[in-house]
Amino acid sequence: MSHTHEAGLRARYAVREEDFTHADWTVSVLLPRAADELIDEGEYAVDERLPYWADLWPSARALARHLLDGGADAWRGTRVIELGSGVALPSLALLRMGADALATDWYADALAFARTNAWRNGLGELRTDPLDWHHPPPHEQFPRLIAADVLYEKRNADLLMDLLPRILAPGGVALIADPGRVYAGGFLDGMRALGWEVDVADERREPSAAQAESLVRIHRLRAPE
Repeated sequence: MSHTHEAGLRARYAVREEDFTHADWTVSVLLPRAADELIDEGEYAVDERLPYWADLWPSARALARHLLDGGADAWRGTRVIELGSGVALPSLALLRMGADALATDWYADALAFARTNAWRNGLGELRTDPLDWHHPPPHEQFPRLIAADVLYEKRNADLLMDLLPRILAPGGVALIADPGRVYAGGFLDGMRALGWEVDVADERREPSAAQAESLVRIHRLRAPE
C-alpha cells in the first residue's frame, strides 16, 4: 500500500526526501520539492492560505525529539491528536512508540503526505482528519494534544485559544512547540487567564534555514479538571 500512496503523490508533485534521525531511529520524510511552488493565488485571495505544511520545520523536529526521549512507556496506547500537522513528523514519532495518533490539518494534501510517510517508514496506518480551525466540527476529546509552530499569526493564536478547550479533555495535557513567534506570549497568557497551567517542558536547538539554529521551546499546557 505504501508504494500505491507514494506513486500517487509522485505523479502529482515534484518531491524530495529529508531524513530525520534521533538516537537509533531514522525516518525518511517525503515532502513537496518546494513550498513556493504550491502557492495558489486563488486560495490566498480567499483566506490568505499558504502551504506552510510543505516544509519540515525546526519545531516539528524538536517536538519529535522531545516525544521520543519521553520513551514508549509514556505514550503506548495513549490517544493523541496533532493540530496543524503538515507532514506529521511528531505523529510518526508517536506511532513508533505505540500511541494512537490522529494527525489533523487544513490541507488534505498534507494529510496524504503524512499517511504516505507512515507507510513508507514501516509504521503502518496513521489516522488523519481534515480540521478547519475557523469552523471546527463537533469533535471527540483527547487526553493528549501536540502541535508544532502553529502560532505564527495572531488569528491562529486566537483560534487555538478557542479550539483547545473543545478538543483537549479536562485535565488533559497539550505540548506546543514554538520557535519564539511574536504571538506565542499572548496566547500563553490568555490560556493562563482561562485557568490553564502553563510551563516550559523542554528547550531544543534545531538547524534553521533562516538562521544558524532555532531555539524551540516546548510549552506544556494542562487543562482545568
